[in-house]
Amino acid sequence: MIKSTFPVSNDTAQEQLLLKAKINLLQQELNDIEQKTNAFEAILRSHLTNELIEEQELTVLYKKVQLAKKEKRFAQKRKGKNFKEVDGLKVIAKKNLNETSEDDQKEKKRLYREAMLFVHPDKFSMQGEKIDLATEVTTKLIQIYQTGSLSELQIFHTHIFSGNAMMQFPINSEINATATADSYLQNELLKLEKQLQAAKTKHTYKVLMEYENPLTFIDELKEYYQDRIFKLKKRTRKASMFDL
Repeated sequence: MIKSTFPVSNDTAQEQLLLKAKINLLQQELNDIEQKTNAFEAILRSHLTNELIEEQELTVLYKKVQLAKKEKRFAQKRKGKNFKEVDGLKVIAKKNLNETSEDDQKEKKRLYREAMLFVHPDKFSMQGEKIDLATEVTTKLIQIYQTGSLSELQIFHTHIFSGNAMMQFPINSEINATATADSYLQNELLKLEKQLQAAKTKHTYKVLMEYENPLTFIDELKEYYQDRIFKLKKRTRKASMFDL
């Protein structure tokens, strides 16, 4: 069946060209901002490697502690008022069956730290839909690093850097085939405007643009993470990652 085509008026063509030009300019500006921001954040992370990793490990541990407490309260409710906790029982950490050589352990540590910095939730602070996913990925990463083998970590490391670990599948991502070119371009323009606004209001970009010496922000971040680590250590002082 031959589909009929309709002529496009000069006004419509000019409008589409103008929209495309605006889109290209916005895209270039967005790319420039993201490139500068990503480079600055990479510098920040390089100075905060230990703090970022420790904070995420403690965060995961804290969530496990909270979950254990919730399960304990639930078990007490099920047993009623006469429930008494047995004293003297201690949780004994399971022996790690994946003991590795010193060289393998060093390689595990290198892969772990590299992957952790790549998917740390703080990288996605302006992408709310990805924070939960990043937390899930880092939780799995910690688990493999602490209890898995080098080969398991290598596989997960490859999975992370392939981009598949942070892959999302939006529900309404398909463009309606009946939509006009004008509507599509308008939507693209609006989407870029929102992305550009978010990129400009991102805190690290504002620091980069507004601070006389942006690198002084490192000290602020160190103070923030040290305080957070201190509080998390207090909340998890009676637990360890292997006890839960």
